[in-house]
Amino acid sequence: PQKLKALIDAWFEEAERNLVLPLDDRTATQLLAVERPSEETPRDRYTYFPDTAPVPEGVAVSVRGRSYKILADVEITDPDASGVLFSMGTRFGGHSLFVKQKKLHYVYNFLGINPEQHFVSSVELKPGKYVLGMEFIREGAGPNHENVGRMKLYANDKVVAEGAMRTQLGKFGLGGSGLTVGYSNPDTVSQEYVSPARFDGGTIQFVEVAVDKAQYLDRETELKRALRD
Repeated sequence: PQKLKALIDAWFEEAERNLVLPLDDRTATQLLAVERPSEETPRDRYTYFPDTAPVPEGVAVSVRGRSYKILADVEITDPDASGVLFSMGTRFGGHSLFVKQKKLHYVYNFLGINPEQHFVSSVELKPGKYVLGMEFIREGAGPNHENVGRMKLYANDKVVAEGAMRTQLGKFGLGGSGLTVGYSNPDTVSQEYVSPARFDGGTIQFVEVAVDKAQYLDRETELKRALRD
């Protein structure tokens, strides 16, 4: 026991000398959910406009660990309108709302793992004014703590596609290509289109993203910690 105590004391002395303390016992899930300091105050509603410079992920809306909605105010003037309405991320992870072959599409690229989570509207888009969008309703956590839930694709107030979907806990990229409206980053989120995939055949007024304020935390770990204390 005395030798063990001496070793423990020696370890803590070395740890303090090398700036290891305080120890961090957070799980990988908790660390991935931590937001870096930002000059942008977090809120639950964001509005973006077309053809601006990419918005860096560090100051853009975060959908990680949350339910969220993406709504694009669009007017289609050409029956063959196509292109990206909203995009964020790269081929290594991200999500994109776009028009292709007269239909609305939404892709969530989970960590670059194929196949892409791809949802396509059941109806064609004709010329006219629309609110095109999607909604992800988080229902729980998967076996690896990823977020799982239901996705609904909308053309105005009509659900045109829906299905199960999972979203990642971590950021879409360390460097990140940012958030864009009306076009794609050079490294596209989806294999369904080629950059720049500019929206052509209509006008995007703006895109609004709404998120739940509450972010998923590892409740099981928190409960164990509370019981231990």
